[in-house]
Amino acid sequence: MAGGDIIMLRQRELKRLHVIRKVIEGTVTQTEAAGLVSLTERQIRRIVKRIREEGDEGIRHKSRGKPSHRKLPFKQRIVQLYRKTYPDFGPTLFTEKLAEREGITVCRETVRTWLMEEGEWKKHRKRKTHRQWRERKDHYGEMLQMDGSHHDWFEGRGPHCVLMGYIDDATGRVYGRFYDYEGTIPAIDSFKRYLTEYGIPMSVYLDKHTTYKSWARRDESQEVEPISQFGRALQELNVRRLHAHSPQAKGRIERLFNTFQDRLVMEMRLKGVRTIEDANTFLVSYLPVYNQRFSVTPKKEEDLHRPVKVDLDTVLCIKTERTLKNDHTIQLNGKLYQIEDRIRAKRVMVEELIDASMRVRHKGVQVAFHEILKRPLKPEKERPFVPKSKGHRPPLNHPWRPPWFKRSRKEATGAS
Repeated sequence: MAGGDIIMLRQRELKRLHVIRKVIEGTVTQTEAAGLVSLTERQIRRIVKRIREEGDEGIRHKSRGKPSHRKLPFKQRIVQLYRKTYPDFGPTLFTEKLAEREGITVCRETVRTWLMEEGEWKKHRKRKTHRQWRERKDHYGEMLQMDGSHHDWFEGRGPHCVLMGYIDDATGRVYGRFYDYEGTIPAIDSFKRYLTEYGIPMSVYLDKHTTYKSWARRDESQEVEPISQFGRALQELNVRRLHAHSPQAKGRIERLFNTFQDRLVMEMRLKGVRTIEDANTFLVSYLPVYNQRFSVTPKKEEDLHRPVKVDLDTVLCIKTERTLKNDHTIQLNGKLYQIEDRIRAKRVMVEELIDASMRVRHKGVQVAFHEILKRPLKPEKERPFVPKSKGHRPPLNHPWRPPWFKRSRKEATGAS
């Protein structure tokens, strides 16, 4: 065998060829050769016979360079699975689902190549505007990005809803919950659940949605700038508010929503999720797995989340001041409430909680009240009788009379 041909042999084949030559020369027995190359004596006899007939070329395996008999059916099975069950999945997520649900382990790039050859996948490359990269924060809990994502999360199987999402800037840990809309109550409820599980962060990065930033004009009589209910709650919790001037400024939460609108939608499709309640139950098991895989280790180990030491219901609620009338009643949302405690005040603070209950406080102390279901009828006042006046009719030559009226009246009376 020429030197070039020997190089083309695999290392295992070279080792076997060296041992078989010793067998042919008679320096090594077939039993000893079988132990050296981890083959049976029967296989050693076959190889010796083939080398004597074909020369050193006989050491090659007969299936070298030939396609596998299983290659074509396996590729077809992968492509058929993609078309039937995962038609719009990306190659990466499709490969994960193959291993997780189908028990098939295959290289991601191999799957990508097969899908591109069959016309099921196409590379998408977009030329993006260059923006300066912002480095992550150093500590876990130093800054929390928060936003709501409006999307058809159930792909027509259920109602349109909003994902209230949270992502820690330093670690990329994610928290989220689905709601009917993006507003004060969903923001307060989701933030309360986050605080209960993780603690109070140092700052929150928000956009300028009316839920997070008040756009009311500041009057000259107002000493402070108007603030939204959610902003007021953050202020009472001593959490710093940071407002982004563009979606790109809070790119981490925006990229998270792009990922979830792809991955999370498909995961819920496979699970048959149709309602907001089922989606929130699904997130309880999905988010820990997602965080374990995609979160990163912060630069510094210290966790800056503060423990919750206040009554969150007192802070995370809708607070409004109401005027206390002389009969100790207040009016709210078209309803009338009677204050039972005898207090001397002009205004009281009303707290509307997340569970639709209500509290009334005066100088921080809660007071008793009840709703007046039936309002007393006011006595009707008798109005004095005023006879209708016939009014004053101006003469024909009055300056208010239009010219056409004066002419028509003269023609009717026959005046010259």
